[in-house]
Amino acid sequence: MATFIVLLGPPGAGKGTQAKILAEKTKLAHVSSGDLFRENFKKQTELGRLAQSYMDKGELVPDDVTIKMIKDRLTQPDCQAGAILDGFPRTPAQADALEIMLADFNGQVDLVPYITASEETLVERIGGRWTCRAQGHIYHQTFSPPKQAGVCDLDGSELYQREDDKAETVRNRIRVYFEQTMPLVEYYRKAGKLIEIDGMQNVEKITERLLDALNKK
Repeated sequence: MATFIVLLGPPGAGKGTQAKILAEKTKLAHVSSGDLFRENFKKQTELGRLAQSYMDKGELVPDDVTIKMIKDRLTQPDCQAGAILDGFPRTPAQADALEIMLADFNGQVDLVPYITASEETLVERIGGRWTCRAQGHIYHQTFSPPKQAGVCDLDGSELYQREDDKAETVRNRIRVYFEQTMPLVEYYRKAGKLIEIDGMQNVEKITERLLDALNKK
């Protein structure tokens, strides 16, 4: 029986980091909807071109297109044992569609870890990020500052702050995330699959909690 995990958490909670660690430790594929979209756009697949046609008009990509992309990814050999889903589903309607889809893979959503953290912590984590203009190396003014302010240690290029890393933008991203995701959190809570994990702990503690929850399931 395949194992499927849906990982939830606001921007800055460490969801992406934990998804990668968890994939490595469990040998389950890490399926990121964001990476999937980028890959399909880059390769100009039929689904990628279809999704792009909506985005070019400023419209949301319809659920059925996203679901087809996810389904196509889950047919790959590395997903035979299951997958860690990161970024999908985003709504209860997508969650319903996911359950129908997973039945075709002899599986279901087994566990939904929801990594939480205070808004101030999230803003500090994301709002402190600076990016190297030449190669995209990432620094953080609190956790991993450059040796010289505003200059990349590795190639000497200028560090800048992306628009979506600025504090005001970050607060808005977090607000939008909670507005859009709370119905999904409640959906999985009612299904008895949600487990809340304190994202204020260090990376190792969060991983330990995630693995413990998975083993119990």
